[in-house]
Amino acid sequence: MAKTTVAPVRQPLVWMHIRTVARTDLKQLAQARDYWIPMVILGVLFFVVVPAVLLLTITQISSVDAVAQLSQVLEILPKSAASQIPGDTGSGRAGYALAVYLFAPVAVVVPITICTAVGAATIVGERERGTGEFLAHSPAGIREIFLGKLLASLIPGYLTTVIGFGVYALIVNTIVGPQVGGWFFPTKQWWVLMLWVVPPFLALTLSLVLRLSAKVKSTAAAQQASALVSLPLIMVAYSQATSSLYGGDEVSWYIGGIAWLLATVALWRGVRSVTRARLLGVADEQ
Repeated sequence: MAKTTVAPVRQPLVWMHIRTVARTDLKQLAQARDYWIPMVILGVLFFVVVPAVLLLTITQISSVDAVAQLSQVLEILPKSAASQIPGDTGSGRAGYALAVYLFAPVAVVVPITICTAVGAATIVGERERGTGEFLAHSPAGIREIFLGKLLASLIPGYLTTVIGFGVYALIVNTIVGPQVGGWFFPTKQWWVLMLWVVPPFLALTLSLVLRLSAKVKSTAAAQQASALVSLPLIMVAYSQATSSLYGGDEVSWYIGGIAWLLATVALWRGVRSVTRARLLGVADEQ
């Protein structure tokens, strides 16, 4: 009689295992100052120092010629965006445009950079630390390990962005708000950007980074490969974030929807890259 093979039954996800994997990685990250200190510096630089210096410089300009030049700068914006800029002074309108439109890509670049730095070492690092064998023989399934690693890589970048976004909003409203009629930030487009557009780009980037981390043999190789992968995605996310703000609500929802679709496919395929054999540092399972 011919043998009949029975397809393995896919077990439901155990969220406790996902939380355990993610919590373990986050604890290790909290103890690794060479990871989280650069994260803090990056967030402070892009969300606090640079915006504060530029906005203070622009809003305090009193020269007539300088104000006229700032007014000309606004002409580079699309008419739909320029028509929404409030304020009666050139410096106030320029500060509004800088805060709302020109700094928007920072909300994408910072979390992608941080998440990539964390995710690049999350799987290959298990083999280098000698903990891959323990994880491979743990009760957690492959999907649970992958999702736990994904969550542990996503949280630091998005948490840094949320905190930085709050501080950035305070700086913008304090410096620019008085010149344009009061507190105005975050705008509706920024809420859509932060809650709908940014998350799928993070998930898409991490799905590729985790696949690389599972396949390479060292953390250094994973970081180099991840940098090559994340750079084009940062450029795409940069342009899409700007387009979402310039194009209005409808464009933002379309961009976010397409990004979510791509991220879902990439994550579904990314789970296959993590195997117990790779956690052990041996050849792939047959």
